[in-house]
Amino acid sequence: MRRRRLLGFLTPYAPQVAASLVATAISSALDGFSFILLIPFLRALFGNTGGLAAAHVSNGVEKLLDATVGPLITGRPVGEAFRNVALVILLVVTIKNVLLYWSRLLSAKVQERVVRDMRGAMYAHLQGMRLDYFQRTKGGQLLTRMLADTEQAKQVFGDLLATLLQSLAQVIVYLTILFALSWQLTLLALVLAPLFGLTIRPLIRRLRRGLKSTLVERGELTSVMQETVAGVRLVKAYAAEGYELRRFKDAAERYARSMIRVQRAALLTSPVSETFGALATVVLLWVGANLATGAHPVMAPESFVAFLFVALRLMVPAKNLANYPAQVQLGLAAGDRVTEILDEPALEAEATGERAAPPFQRAVAMERVTFAYDGLPPVLHDVSFEAKRGEIVAIVGPSGAGKSTLVDLLPRFYDPAQGRVLLDGVDCRGYTRDSLRTLMGIVSQETVIFNDSAAANIAYGALDRYTPAQIEAAARAANAHEFLARLPAGYDTLLGERGATLSGGERQRIAIARALLRDPPILILDEATSALDTESERLVQEAIDRLLEGRTVFVIAHRLSTIQHASQILVLDRGRLVERGRHEALVEQGGVYRRLYDLQFGAERADRAP
Repeated sequence: MRRRRLLGFLTPYAPQVAASLVATAISSALDGFSFILLIPFLRALFGNTGGLAAAHVSNGVEKLLDATVGPLITGRPVGEAFRNVALVILLVVTIKNVLLYWSRLLSAKVQERVVRDMRGAMYAHLQGMRLDYFQRTKGGQLLTRMLADTEQAKQVFGDLLATLLQSLAQVIVYLTILFALSWQLTLLALVLAPLFGLTIRPLIRRLRRGLKSTLVERGELTSVMQETVAGVRLVKAYAAEGYELRRFKDAAERYARSMIRVQRAALLTSPVSETFGALATVVLLWVGANLATGAHPVMAPESFVAFLFVALRLMVPAKNLANYPAQVQLGLAAGDRVTEILDEPALEAEATGERAAPPFQRAVAMERVTFAYDGLPPVLHDVSFEAKRGEIVAIVGPSGAGKSTLVDLLPRFYDPAQGRVLLDGVDCRGYTRDSLRTLMGIVSQETVIFNDSAAANIAYGALDRYTPAQIEAAARAANAHEFLARLPAGYDTLLGERGATLSGGERQRIAIARALLRDPPILILDEATSALDTESERLVQEAIDRLLEGRTVFVIAHRLSTIQHASQILVLDRGRLVERGRHEALVEQGGVYRRLYDLQFGAERADRAP
């Protein structure tokens, strides 16, 4: 099934493949014809310019030559006949190589376009995956499959396919010539060929088993490298360079061992095939010599020489065909890893709604919502609440209580297993995800900055939709304009990978400017000031205060002092909504919220004590 799906990428390019095949077939026919021109060449060389088919032993090849090049040598002086045959050989070889070049060029174009389509299909498919897929899948493995595996898989459609088509055409042409020259010798060669297939089959099986594990080890090596680069600050802070070096060397060693096992089997195919080919050649020479020089010869000596040349020439495409199963295994194994991703259900893309979400008017609500990640116990149990337009809703609770999961259900990063998420009383699952998410802005503690200009980061995904003045206004409201204006190229300055040149507070202010520019009616805010210094916290908090104005806001609160004026506070504990109300009422209840409040403020009072 996966192999057929892989070949499906080739379907749009069937005309190019067909043209390449035709050019290859003609080229192979001309290649074979250039070799049988040895017969008139040898006869002209030794002064025999009589009719080719008039020889004492004639066959179909000699009759073909007599009809095509016979007029160029029959009855002509030896020098002229020799020159004519040489010119024909040169012309045939030239045309053959032009066609072969054109065929290979078509094949190369198909190869690159197929790998482009594969990467595009993978990238588009990944966009439709739910967040939990990326949480359980290593980024290095995805990168390896997207880049290295597609590069490897393209060989199946490119060089290997071109070689296969050319070799197959050449084998057909050469066998036709060989049958015409001597059916006895050709049948002997065909009897020997299956024995070679039986000899090499165990090597192919070993290759198939080893190649997939090799690709997995390569993905692990990429993952280690990616993690080290992404966490280089932590590595250096903990003086863990030696530990990471050992991890990398271990992964590199496992990959090297896996590659050696594969190469051990792959490299055996060539000497085995050449040894068998030499044995077959010796047998053919012995039998052919008897057929050409015996008491009753069945073929002319020059035809036997041509037979040997064509038979030797046949060894190259035959060897290519014999080695093809081994060579193609790596590409097919890589292709399997590509189709594994494409076969993974795109749960988010498949569950999108059918109509656009209308403007937000009244309230967002959850109605008896239960949610569990695939194969895990429920994270949320029977959660219900309503947030009216313009309210600030704080979500608090111990670590692991389900706070992040709760807000992830609002933009439909996930859908509830039971219950409903409602927008103005309508189930959000009926709306397309894109239209629903345009109503929401998200500012998280872990701000994502792309290696693009400051303006492009603020107007992420829609730079052409906003004017520079609008982008600057959003930056000013987010207290970001001052530091952006000081950058070497201002708003056109590239911010580097993950915004490495910016401080945490600066990254947060860009994220707030991004949300302000979008101007969503619903805002999801993961406490953005907990890891900042005092001055950065003040600037970010001012920007957040502007961001909150006139919106329905969901705040995941880590510092309870920032949510005391919230319209309502939702208290989660072990996935259940255990308390709900305003700050003062929850403190008086003496429940989970009061315990969290006492722990946090008791610790702060202890820190301030002399």
